[in-house]
Amino acid sequence: MEDVLLLSEKHVVGNIRKIREYRAYTQKYLATKLKISQNAYSKIEIGDSKLTIDRLFHIAMILNVEVANLLTLNQNDLIRIIADGNEKTAR
Repeated sequence: MEDVLLLSEKHVVGNIRKIREYRAYTQKYLATKLKISQNAYSKIEIGDSKLTIDRLFHIAMILNVEVANLLTLNQNDLIRIIADGNEKTAR
């Protein structure tokens, strides 16, 4: 069970990183929007810091993606959806 959770966390932060890069946002930009340091944001992306539900929703809003897509889609599908313009505004 712990292995599955670890894989899920890596999947989610991988999606976040991929969309951030696709949008050409820097870690500093997201950190500023989240009102945290760039170092603190970096720790989220590399998995050294746990991602809270509140922070996940805030990141999704900044990246303009659905939280559910960050949780469920693989990176290639997520990028394809966003590139096609089918992504709805995050709630």
